[in-house]
Amino acid sequence: MIARVHYDRADKGATIRFVGSLRKCSRTACTRPAVTTLTYVYADSTAVLGPLATYAEPHCYDLCSEHSERLTVPRGWEVIRLAPDAEALRPSADDLEALANAVREAARPQEGTSEGVTEVGRRGHLRVLRNPDM
Repeated sequence: MIARVHYDRADKGATIRFVGSLRKCSRTACTRPAVTTLTYVYADSTAVLGPLATYAEPHCYDLCSEHSERLTVPRGWEVIRLAPDAEALRPSADDLEALANAVREAARPQEGTSEGVTEVGRRGHLRVLRNPDM
């Protein structure tokens, strides 16, 4: 997430506004952040309101909390509200252990590096190697 700092000269203070990855509500003139995604299943006359989708898609509508609470559908349609399980959203012990193992594996020196190749420098995960033929 990217933060933009806005300095107000009147009160000589700073406010931080988060920009970038926040998706806005799809309703016209609404600038609140989206918290749910609305999808229509026309064949079943159903509107599905669930957690915010990972990616914005053209056939889905992102809604803020106010608009998702006030959602109405045409007569004869059904609304399915999917509430995510709060416990399922938290990382489990297995997830954390897998992440730690992946970090350890990435930090471990690689065996079987090329013969005669000398590491000259390093910048982050990139290495500068000297060519032995030159």
